[in-house]
Amino acid sequence: MNCKASNPTSAARRARAGFTLAEVLAAMLFLAIVIPVAVAGLRIASLAGEVGARKAVACRIAERVLNEALVTGQFQKSFQSGTIREHVLDYHWTLNVESSGLDTLRLATVEVTFPAQGKEYDVRVSTLVDASQ
Repeated sequence: MNCKASNPTSAARRARAGFTLAEVLAAMLFLAIVIPVAVAGLRIASLAGEVGARKAVACRIAERVLNEALVTGQFQKSFQSGTIREHVLDYHWTLNVESSGLDTLRLATVEVTFPAQGKEYDVRVSTLVDASQ
C-alpha cells in the first residue's frame, strides 16, 4: 500500500503562506501608535526616578546637617547656610532656628534645594531642640 500525502495546489499554498496587505498595514498602524506611547512612558518613569533619587540624597544631607548642628550646638545661631557637593551635584542647604512658642524649645529646620530637569526642588527636615542645654 502506497500512501502519498496530497500536495495542495500552488495557488492554495500561496494563499496560506503570507499576510495580506490589510493585515500588514493594520500591524504597522498599531506599532505606530504603541511605540511612541511606550517610549514616552519610559521617559517619564526615568525622570521620576531621577527626581526621587536626588530627593533621597537631599534628605540624607538635611539629616546630616541637622544632626551636626545639634551635636556641635550650632543651633544657637538663628540662620546658617552652605553648599554640599554630592555625586557631582550641588545641594544648597539652609538651617533656620526659630522659637516654637514653648519656653525652652526651638524649632530647627533644614531646607535643602537642588536642581533636577531644569526645575528647583526642595526637601525640609525639622525637629524641636531644647535650648536650655
